[in-house]
Amino acid sequence: MSRLSDLYKAMETLRKEGLPVNEDLERKANELEEEIIKKEILPVLSKTIEPALQPVQRELVLVVDYVPGNPLSVHLSRKRNFTAEIDAKEILPDPEVEHKEIGKTGPKEVKNPVTRLRITFADGSVIQERNAAESFVTFVRRVGVERVRSLGLKQCKIPLVSNTLDKNMVTSRNL
Repeated sequence: MSRLSDLYKAMETLRKEGLPVNEDLERKANELEEEIIKKEILPVLSKTIEPALQPVQRELVLVVDYVPGNPLSVHLSRKRNFTAEIDAKEILPDPEVEHKEIGKTGPKEVKNPVTRLRITFADGSVIQERNAAESFVTFVRRVGVERVRSLGLKQCKIPLVSNTLDKNMVTSRNL
């Protein structure tokens, strides 16, 4: 209910400070108010009223008339289509979502450990990142793209270093 109170306070503050509250803002505030009532207040009302109505075996319509500062008024009707006769807006709660519990779907795939790559240069400096791909990228950046491209290294018939973009590999570019 704090969201509803916050909405009322915000609208009151705007009016108090003399800022114009146009029709569009008023309409959006009314829609937000209805949404908050629908999602926060109606579920509480439904859970409270439903157990009390369990013994009733016929269809009925309860009309709750709420005026702030006055006692709550509840009317009973057996008519199902009363909304056509009066100016009422039917607010139904959204259906509850069913969550699936996922059990074991089959044998778990064994994931191999991260492959490490250690590159040692003639001067004794070493490149060793968390995995082989990062080590290779660091190596290419250090040695130079043109020099590595001239080696013609390929993986799955695709050059590892190229000056053209492959349409399937564009999303996995590291350089």
